[in-house]
Amino acid sequence: MRKLYSFLVLLALVLVIAACSSDTGDNGDTNSGSDNNEANTNESDSTADSSDGGEEGVVEIFSWWTGAGEEDGLLALIDLFTEQHPEITVENAAVAGGAGTNAKAVLTTRMQGNDPPSTFQVHGGEELNQSWVIADKMEPLNDLYEENDWMDKFPQDLIDLVSHEGDIYSVPVNIHRGNVMFYNMEIFEEHNLEIPTTIDEFFEVAETLEAAGIVPLALGDKESWTATQIFENVLAAELGVDGYAQLFSGEIDFEDDRVVAAAEKFGKILDYINEDHASRNWQDSAQLVAEGEAAMTNMGDWAKGYFSNDLDLETNVDFGYFPFPGTEGSFAVITDTFGLPKGVDNPEQVKTFLTFLGTPEAQDVFNPLKGSIPARVDADMDKYDDYGKDAMADFQKDDLFPSLAHGSAASEGFLTKANQAVNIFVTQRDVDNLISALQNAAPEM
Repeated sequence: MRKLYSFLVLLALVLVIAACSSDTGDNGDTNSGSDNNEANTNESDSTADSSDGGEEGVVEIFSWWTGAGEEDGLLALIDLFTEQHPEITVENAAVAGGAGTNAKAVLTTRMQGNDPPSTFQVHGGEELNQSWVIADKMEPLNDLYEENDWMDKFPQDLIDLVSHEGDIYSVPVNIHRGNVMFYNMEIFEEHNLEIPTTIDEFFEVAETLEAAGIVPLALGDKESWTATQIFENVLAAELGVDGYAQLFSGEIDFEDDRVVAAAEKFGKILDYINEDHASRNWQDSAQLVAEGEAAMTNMGDWAKGYFSNDLDLETNVDFGYFPFPGTEGSFAVITDTFGLPKGVDNPEQVKTFLTFLGTPEAQDVFNPLKGSIPARVDADMDKYDDYGKDAMADFQKDDLFPSLAHGSAASEGFLTKANQAVNIFVTQRDVDNLISALQNAAPEM
């Protein structure tokens, strides 16, 4: 009897251990090795579906679209794709915080660990090419462009921005413009101010505003890219689009007299910003304009989505817009794109999603909410407000130049050092130090 009792106890213990081991095995991969539990869950689901060999599967979309306007646009995009392709499940693996810096850190860990998401948000230009294409982490998409007759649906300059050595590596979803000034129309009307078309005219307007007790230019550089964005636009105003391109191709040194003059003007512009700029992000600074405490802000036109969708302001009634002084006729292009990483389990399903992203329907459901415009040249202009229509027209006729602050003009290594140099300059206003730091960082471009 005692032996039978011992055997039964031992048998029960073995069954308990087996049950616990089974539970751990089901959940262990989901909760380990990442700051983003949802992303790991999605990867496990995708792997399981792929190994089943069935038609159903999971496409994990990795982005930093969690903020004002952009999240609404992303969710609308996912809803439309799910409606058109019910056989494919979309997992939203967005990572919040840091205006994309947190997401990029997670992405780097995953890509280097051979654990790529199905597809991920990346700025066209050097952020795409230097970070992932040259590292042999992306599949070319030439066949996708040919199958969908896209070569004349996107501007050639834009296709060049997502290409490397003759191959195309991503699909542009949107276009943002970085050289935009948004302004409070009531303030301008009250003080009889004209739109400044040159930097010198900006200084004249700023003097009038400052005398009236109004902050001329709102800045939130809690994250340093916002100040770098102003600097890149001053560079474009001083050098022109061709000179700007030569600067970032290494044909012009940062010690060039025109670059020095741009740095000096940048320093003078900073004389007119809000004192609490270092404690604000870009939304906070935009809110100063909305509330009438500041007159202008230089921000990408995601700020337009913020004004319209989050603050419920009306375009050309509550706020207006104009090209950064000195850059009329040029367009600082920032494009969010998605490509196909090497090593994903379900490349055909990912290509289905990428094909969807390139359609007019997808771009027109996403961009009005995001505040951006479509990358395609044949989108439906009736779906966009006055700002969208004006931006679409300018995009097709203006000279395009890639944004430094958003990773298109130079490598991530150079941009990191440029942001650091600009951040120090905002505080110290030492032109020589800024120029020296940029020149020393130039070999990394």
